[in-house]
Amino acid sequence: MRKTFITNLILLLFLNILVKPFYIFGIDRTVQNVVGAEIYGVYAAMFSLSIIFNIILDMGIANFNNRSIAQDNALLPQYFSSMVVLKFLLGIVYCIVLGIVGTSLGFGFEQFKIFGILAINQFLLSFLLYLRSNISGTYMYKTDSCISVIDRLLMIIICGYLLLTHREDFCIEWFVYAQTVSYAIPCVIVFCIVLGKAKRFSFHFDLKFLLQIVKKTYPFALLSLLMSLYTRTDMVMIERMLPDGAKQAGIYAQSYRILDAVSMFAYLFATLLLPMFAKMLKDQAPLGKFTKFSFLLLLSPVLVFVIGCCSYSTELMDLMYEESIDTSAKIFQVLIIGFIPISSSYIFGTLLTANNNMKVMNIMAAAGMICNIGFNAIFIPKYGAWGAAVVSVITQFFTGIIQIMLSLKYFKFRIPYKDIAKMTIFIIANLLLFYFLKDRICDNWIYNVLILCVIGFAVAFIIRLIQIKDILYVLKNED
Repeated sequence: MRKTFITNLILLLFLNILVKPFYIFGIDRTVQNVVGAEIYGVYAAMFSLSIIFNIILDMGIANFNNRSIAQDNALLPQYFSSMVVLKFLLGIVYCIVLGIVGTSLGFGFEQFKIFGILAINQFLLSFLLYLRSNISGTYMYKTDSCISVIDRLLMIIICGYLLLTHREDFCIEWFVYAQTVSYAIPCVIVFCIVLGKAKRFSFHFDLKFLLQIVKKTYPFALLSLLMSLYTRTDMVMIERMLPDGAKQAGIYAQSYRILDAVSMFAYLFATLLLPMFAKMLKDQAPLGKFTKFSFLLLLSPVLVFVIGCCSYSTELMDLMYEESIDTSAKIFQVLIIGFIPISSSYIFGTLLTANNNMKVMNIMAAAGMICNIGFNAIFIPKYGAWGAAVVSVITQFFTGIIQIMLSLKYFKFRIPYKDIAKMTIFIIANLLLFYFLKDRICDNWIYNVLILCVIGFAVAFIIRLIQIKDILYVLKNED
C-alpha cells in the first residue's frame, strides 16, 4: 500500500517548505518582535496551556480515525456524522474546562479574552485535523498535502497585511483573531471534500455509538494528553515559577521557534506513515526494510541540521530577534538537540500506534511526563529557561529510546549494527566538517552553513548510509 511514498513526501515537503517557514520566521517571529518578548511570553504560556487541554477536543479521534479508515474505507460513511457530533460535544466540554482553569489561575478580563479565542482556535484546529484524517485515511495524500498549508497561507496574507499597514498599532489580539479566520476557512473546505467522499451527513445523537467510539479512542487520547504534558508544560511553568516569568517565557519561545518549525516537517513523515503502516500491518507485509529506510531518510538530514544549528546558534538568533540574543542562543543550542529524538519518535511512535500498542505507549508517556514535570520543578527555579531546555532534551531522549526498544521487541527487528557504525561515522564526519570549515568557505555565514549542510548530507550517500537502491526498492514496491 506504499502509495507513491516518495512522490507524496516530496510534494508535502515542497508545499510546507514554501509556506510554513515563511509564516514562522516571517510572521510569527515579527509579531514577537513587534509586541515584545514579555507580551508574547504571556500569549505563549496561554497558548501552551490551551494545547495541554486540547486532548479533551481530540480524545485520540484523529489517530484512531486515520488508522481505522485506512484499514477499511467503507467505515467513512458510518463514522462521519457521529464523529462530527462528538467533536462539537467535546468542544463544549473543552471550553468549560478552560474557563475553570483560567479562573483558578486568576486571569483578568484581557487575559480571558485572549484565552477564550485561543479555545475557539484550538477547537477549529482539532476539527480540521479530524477532517484531514479522513482524507489521508482514504489515501488522498496530494489533497491532504495542499490542505496542510492553507491555514498558514491565510495567516501570512492576513497578518502580513496588518503588519505592513498597521505595524505601530499591531496587538497580540489581532494575531489571535487572524488564527480564527485561518482555521475556519479550511474547515469549511475540507468538510465539503469529506462530505463528497462520505456521500451523506446528518446531525444525529447516537449515545451508544459515541460511547463505543470513546471507548476505542481513549488510549489514543491518554497518549496525547501525557505527551502534551511533557512537551508543553515547560512554557507554563517558566511563566508561573520565575519572578520575571513572562519575559523568560518569551525568550524560551524565541529559542523554541526553530525547533517548533522543523518538528512540523518531521510530523509530516508521521502523517504519511500512519495509514501506510496500518495497511501494511493489516496485509502482514514486511516492515523492517521500509521502517529502516524511513528512519535513515529522516534522521540523516536532521543530524546535519542539528549540528549546523549548534554551530551557528548566535548568528541565527541575531538574525531573527532584536533582544536577549546571547541568552536565546544558549537555550537554542540545547533545545535543538531534542530534534533528534523527536524525529525518531515520529517514526517508531507512529509504527507502535499503527500496531495499537497503546498500553506500553501510555506507560512510556506517563514516565516521560513524571520525568519532565519533576525535573522542571527542580531545574527552572535554579537555572531558569535554560534548565527547562535541558529537561526537555532529557525527556525526549528518554521517550525516544524507549520507543525504539519497544519496536525492536514487538516487530522482531534485527539491530542493524552495520548502519549504526555508518551513522557514527556520519556524525563524526559532520562534527569535524563544521568544526574545521565554519566561516572558512565564504564570508557570508548563511551561505557557509548552507554549503556545509549540503556537503554534510552528501556524506550519507558517500558512506552508503542512504542508498539509491533503497529508494528504488520503495518505488518498485508501491501499489
